[in-house]
Amino acid sequence: MYAVLETGSKQYRVVAGDTLEIERLDIEAGKPVTFDRILLVNNDGKITVGAPTVTTASVVADVVEHIRGEKKLTFKMKRRKGYHKTIGHRQELTIVKIKEIKA
Repeated sequence: MYAVLETGSKQYRVVAGDTLEIERLDIEAGKPVTFDRILLVNNDGKITVGAPTVTTASVVADVVEHIRGEKKLTFKMKRRKGYHKTIGHRQELTIVKIKEIKA
């Protein structure tokens, strides 16, 4: 059984037991979280597609920890002007472990 859920404007295909790095959630580590925006559920070959979401489905997960992702560097430069600038960004992430899919 798997499901496709949406969180942080991204979609993830999840199975019970998976560990995901998703956009930062405002929930303490060790607490459970329920995802309600489920776009698709496959229950042993029986596929349910939402329009836009499956209203009866939800995914329960535990928040493992909060981390910061790897640093992404951006370099700006204008030729012949002596202008150059380096910008860095680290995304705030939450690691969650999927407990179960309720369909």
